[in-house]
Amino acid sequence: MTTIRSLDHLVLTVRDLDATIAFYERLGMRHEEFAPGRHALRFGPQKLNLHVVGHELDPHATQPTPGSADLCFLVDRLDPAELDIELGPVDRQGAAGPLRSVYVRDPDGNLVELSTEAR
Repeated sequence: MTTIRSLDHLVLTVRDLDATIAFYERLGMRHEEFAPGRHALRFGPQKLNLHVVGHELDPHATQPTPGSADLCFLVDRLDPAELDIELGPVDRQGAAGPLRSVYVRDPDGNLVELSTEAR
């Protein structure tokens, strides 16, 4: 039986590659071009692969759509002054316990939750 151990990467379909890279680099992710024309944003042992809409790599989701993701990232600290916050800070429940979260939008309108572990 197959057992999932961890998440390696997710794919985001984006309209503007440069704007997306700039947004996530401001959050501390590191851009890399890991093959000609293949871009990712790395953070810790995970990454977000970026596909430009209309130029997705096969195989891909049935309907790759910019702005359809809802992501949560754990951060060491929240600096609300650096962000255009849509909601928060608010208390939430994460996979491993309580979180304190703010919500922002990336350039494609994806909902990005930035959370610190509540102590």
